[in-house]
Amino acid sequence: MIDVAQRRPAAPAGGGAQAVGHASLRRANLALVLRHLREEGSCSRSDIADATGLHRATVSNLMAELLGRGLVREVGIEHIGAVGRPRRAVALDGSHVGVLGTEINVDYVAVYGTDLAGRVLVERRVGFDAMGMGPDRSLKELGRVAKEALDDLTASGAVPAGIGVAVPGLVDVARGAVSFAPNLGWRDLPLAERLQAEIGDGRAPVMVDNDANLAALAEFTGGVAAGTPDMVYLTGEVGVGGGIIVAGALLRGADGFSGEVGHMPVDPTGSRCGCGRVGCWETKVGLAALVSSATPERAYGLGPAPDPEERVAEIAQGLAAGDPRVMAAVAEVGRWLGLGGSILVNLFNPRAIVLGGYFAKLAERLIPPAQAELERLVIAGPAARCRFLASGLGFGAASRGAASMVVEQVINDPTAIGSAPIASTTNLAGR
Repeated sequence: MIDVAQRRPAAPAGGGAQAVGHASLRRANLALVLRHLREEGSCSRSDIADATGLHRATVSNLMAELLGRGLVREVGIEHIGAVGRPRRAVALDGSHVGVLGTEINVDYVAVYGTDLAGRVLVERRVGFDAMGMGPDRSLKELGRVAKEALDDLTASGAVPAGIGVAVPGLVDVARGAVSFAPNLGWRDLPLAERLQAEIGDGRAPVMVDNDANLAALAEFTGGVAAGTPDMVYLTGEVGVGGGIIVAGALLRGADGFSGEVGHMPVDPTGSRCGCGRVGCWETKVGLAALVSSATPERAYGLGPAPDPEERVAEIAQGLAAGDPRVMAAVAEVGRWLGLGGSILVNLFNPRAIVLGGYFAKLAERLIPPAQAELERLVIAGPAARCRFLASGLGFGAASRGAASMVVEQVINDPTAIGSAPIASTTNLAGR
């Protein structure tokens, strides 16, 4: 690897352009060092130089800046061999840097806050009828929950560096806007801008992405199929979205709108979906569909929306009691999961389909019929070698992924972190 800090670019026409270029190269090298420490743990400056290809003098200079910003810390002395000078090891720190991941979905708001060192500082979910309350009241509730979580981060000694928001719908990531969220009834909503206004004090910039994309990233980096280069993650919510990892990278599509797998048409004679079409996959496998079949007296729209885990617990109780209506409803969802899953396998040839949300909670009953149906319908048959797996992150995957999105932004631009509290209204997604 070439030490980009040692390369001397051609002299630009103006001094300003030269300064910008130098700053950009320095940012890249700072990020390179931080990524290495994140992946490898503690190591010496000379180890970092050897691994990254940077000149040792450059690494020492970069390390001084990272220590000053509190993003790394010295962790002791390494003795290499019987002779030779001892080397001082460094490790990723960032205990004073906080990140907040949030999710707003049909029936809840969730927050997940950590510091850059990985300590979980806040995690909670609040039942809320976002489907019925509309965007204005929903954003007020999201702002209220986010402000409380930011206060918790600050009380723990972590200055908030950013807020990630996961939304079930089409998201214009660059603008931080929701283009269309059918199950929430939102269109063309400038969510980042509006949430920043709700929070009010400019403590942390806001970035927004699709919930399934963020959950897929959380699974890929630390879930049941971590490191699997070709996988699909399915949200098990009232709506169903998909995050698709191909060759180790998130598949976004030309406009960033990929992954709307819940709106694949699977039954032309089926029910009308929240998107306005008929027979979408989520009308067969979404939580609302299961509740309507298994416990119709508790169907969505007939009363206040409880936390989704409460609804799933009721279904699980029915299964444990051998309720034939509940058992038949779950088996039918499993069959439709396999049918839709076979379409995804035929398209993307993943090694795993990770089931999140309520799918994971009922995986023991859902996976057998789903796997059987998938194997029956996949063109490649056993050669496809794709398995359904239950996520261990449950309903928290998207908010975790939203927090990870902010962490990645900090790693990409360490110069945004300083000893003074961060106060910015810049939308990180637009940088």
